[in-house]
Amino acid sequence: MRFLDRAARAAVIIIAWLGLAFLTIPLAIIVGASFTETEFLQFPPSGFTLRWYAQFLEDFSYLTSIGTSVAIASVATVLSLLIGVLTALVISRSSIKGRRALNAIFIAPLILPTIVIGAALLQYANALGFARTFFALAVGHTVIVVPYVLRTVLASLERFDQSLEEASYDLGGNAVDTFFLITLPIIKPGLVAGGLFAFIISWINVELSIFNVTAELQPIPVKLFNYVQYAVDPMLAAISAATIYVAIIAVLILDWFVGLDRVAESQK
Repeated sequence: MRFLDRAARAAVIIIAWLGLAFLTIPLAIIVGASFTETEFLQFPPSGFTLRWYAQFLEDFSYLTSIGTSVAIASVATVLSLLIGVLTALVISRSSIKGRRALNAIFIAPLILPTIVIGAALLQYANALGFARTFFALAVGHTVIVVPYVLRTVLASLERFDQSLEEASYDLGGNAVDTFFLITLPIIKPGLVAGGLFAFIISWINVELSIFNVTAELQPIPVKLFNYVQYAVDPMLAAISAATIYVAIIAVLILDWFVGLDRVAESQK
């Protein structure tokens, strides 16, 4: 039995490392290719240059697209946090009928193909007169990221000791004070994790965005999608690498302010 246990443990470790390699090696190739001196994508890179990053940063249209993506992702993240926290509190705390149906409605965007949501949003926004605007993109991105916030906050609330809130009320605290002084700090790991997921999912979205963009309003993923149809060069790798750096920075920020171990613990 000991031999079988050790073999099973070794197999799990090997599979885990293979999975990690499968996820990280393509990213390493993209980052490496962004420094090549050749006029075409090459890995390992031939030489080392920051030329493609400079070319990317000198193109105002890409900087504008990055700003658009940051703005959309930020608005969608804030709105999803507000909606997700309120909905999670209703689902986990209230005794109203239809809580499961409410949960299913808010989780539905995880099941529906994003491209279908994008097409539906275009028709809906067009009927109301705000199609292909920043507002339309913000609404659409909020719809697809709310489930991530809702799930992480619900996971935190399931482990929440409500006697702490009762103690706050017994000491004279009102509902607002109790929420901000007791509830919010305890569910903070789930809140931050959900916000991080929301920002990243919004940042990388193409399927929904592509239905609601204009020549002047293009998030960076859509800009890349359009660019790759006509050219594949190291500047594409440089832009893609820049988005990887953004994701890494977001994870480091999460670890710095909350701690990845606490976030993981809150979701168990």
